[in-house]
Order: sequence, then C-alpha cells, then structure tokens
Amino acid sequence: MITELTLVNFKAFRRLTLPLGPLTLLTGLNSSGKSSVLQALGMLRQSYDSGTSEKGKAEPHPGFLLNGELVGLGTAQDVLHEDFDPVPERTSGSAVPAMGFALKQDGKTYASLALYDFQEPDQDVMQGESAGEAPLLARQPFQYLHADRITPAVTYPRSHQIAIARDFLGVRGEHTVNYLRHHVDRVVPEGPLRHRRATSPRLLDQTVAWMQELCPGVNLQASAIEGTDSVRLSYGFGSTAGINATRRRRPTNVGFGLTYALPIVVACLTATPSSLILLENPEAHLHPKGQSRMAALLAAAAATGAQLLVETHSDHVLNGVRIAVKREVLPPESAVVHYFRGNGAGTEVVTPRIDKDGMIEHWPEGFFDEWEHSLDQLLD
Repeated sequence: MITELTLVNFKAFRRLTLPLGPLTLLTGLNSSGKSSVLQALGMLRQSYDSGTSEKGKAEPHPGFLLNGELVGLGTAQDVLHEDFDPVPERTSGSAVPAMGFALKQDGKTYASLALYDFQEPDQDVMQGESAGEAPLLARQPFQYLHADRITPAVTYPRSHQIAIARDFLGVRGEHTVNYLRHHVDRVVPEGPLRHRRATSPRLLDQTVAWMQELCPGVNLQASAIEGTDSVRLSYGFGSTAGINATRRRRPTNVGFGLTYALPIVVACLTATPSSLILLENPEAHLHPKGQSRMAALLAAAAATGAQLLVETHSDHVLNGVRIAVKREVLPPESAVVHYFRGNGAGTEVVTPRIDKDGMIEHWPEGFFDEWEHSLDQLLD
C-alpha cells in the first residue's frame, strides 16, 4: 500500500506531502489540486507500463510520459509549477528546474526526479531519473476511472486484450461491459464486498445486487453481438435480480446514473488485496441515497485490502464513509480525508480526522458546510 505521496513542482503544488490510507477521500474546491494527485499516480503508472521490457519485470521509462492511456497532461510547461525551484546548474551550464515524485510503500521510499530543459518547452516526455527499484505501483492490479465515464449507448467495445488479458476497464470504463460478459461467473470472495442479498457469489449477481442499492429492482445483462467487435448492455426492472424479470431496456432509455456507476461497482467488486483504484467523482448522476450506498461499497473494497483514492464533492459519500467507520467496516485510521483549499498563495491541504464513532474531530471552515450556510439564510 502507498502510505505517502510527495509531489514537488507539479502543477498546483510547490511541494506536497500527502498521507494516504486504504480509503482516501480528496475533497475541496474546484481546481484546488485534487485531480492532480490522481494524475500524478496515473502518469507514473503509464510511464512504468511503457517501460516494461519483459513480462513481469517493470522498469521505469527513460522519460516521464505526460500523455498516454491513463492521463493526457500536455507538455512539460503545462505541468511544471509556476514557482519552481531550479536545481543547480549542470556541467553544461544550463539551469533546469526539477520536478519530483516520491512514494512511500512498505516502509521504503521510492523517489523519482523529472528534469525539464527550457530549450524544449513543448516536449511531452520529460527526462527522468529514479532511485531504487520500481515500486509496487509499477506492477500491482490497477484501475483508474475518470470523471468522464461511459454514457448510455447501444453498444460498447469488445477488446479481449484490454478487458480480459489486462483486466483493465479503461479510464472511461468503456471495457466494463465486455469484462462483465467474460467474467460473469467469477466469484466475489466471502467478506465485506459480498452482498448478502445477492442470489449467488457470481460477479454478475453481485453486481446486480450492488446496483440495486442504487436503483431498487434493476437487473442487467451483458452479451456479445456476434460477428462484430461490440458488446451490448441491457437493463430490466422488477422485484427480483433475475435477468428475465421484465422486458429488456437499452441503456439509452434508462438514464445516465446506472451506466455511469457500473464501472465503479465492477472495479470495486473485482478488487484484490493488492489493488490500487483511482476514482473521480463516483457520486456523479446518483441520487443522495445512491451516493451514500456507493460510499458503503468503497469502504467494503478498502476493507478487503484494496487501496482506493477517491476524488469527491459529495457530503453523502463523506457521511457514508463515516457510517462505515462507526459500523466498524473500517477502522478510523483507514479512512483518510483531505480537504484542499486556496490560502491566497497556493493550495493548502487540511486533514480532518474521523474518530471511531464516525465523528469529525475538527471541522475546517468551508468543509462540506454549505448546507448549514443555506439553512442559516432560510431561517434568517
């Protein structure tokens, strides 16, 4: 598990050292740096992936890839902090700024240094130097789901190499339907993730049970379209989880919420104790109760040993995590909450702690307090 991430001169951060836990919520104002934390990990992962020379042996890419499958960050000048500290002049006499990344895992710190040459401001591969062997991030099971996920559609891609060989859902979750179709009989292990009201421990039945937490009575079916490179998703509605409860409906006639949430549900249900899952706005297009139940799923995945970093703007997700702590699904120290806010000179990160009763020990100003502000105005 990654227990600490340090960023130097990366985007909004002159320097940031961020403690991480099994379930870490990144909250705060828009454009305050939350997504940059996830993007940094995505950039490091895609850099390691591109440098893998042999199966099972991950090595750093000669440079840091700013644009790839996981993130597209532009050029070096787009990601370099505007108030960077230059490193000392090299023997060539040219001064270069440094961008640093460090991961603390299993008691070890893995440091990387990206060097940027002003003479090539438009480059999208930054020269990189790494200290030590490639960290766990380079080889652990990994999912990264962006805020811009799949929307209701008639068909979805059918890629064996991505969904089956790599067990990757895609950053938009576009391979989720094919993954679910292929792994329909995969067993969700006994534990917090296994839904007790599901008809079986099979992945499809478990997915249906958790989706019913978001929309009671819904069921789903994933099937191949023969002779094409596409798969089809359909929904049904009824009182049971059986796929024949009602006539089938295509996603375009159901709405955004279910399809938008499906990749997150599948990512959590297929998490292993060594998985790292990065999620942006899991609450999108869900009603308040659905957001709270989504938090219960995130907590259950973390309780199985997976590590989740979640960017969220939802007080319902926060409160769902607090309830999970109170119900002892997670110990308090496993639920880490960071609040990002501007301080006039950059971004400040405050870390309110959750106690064993699910209470916030210190409630920072501006931290999910708009409901109280609105109520004050209504009662004024």
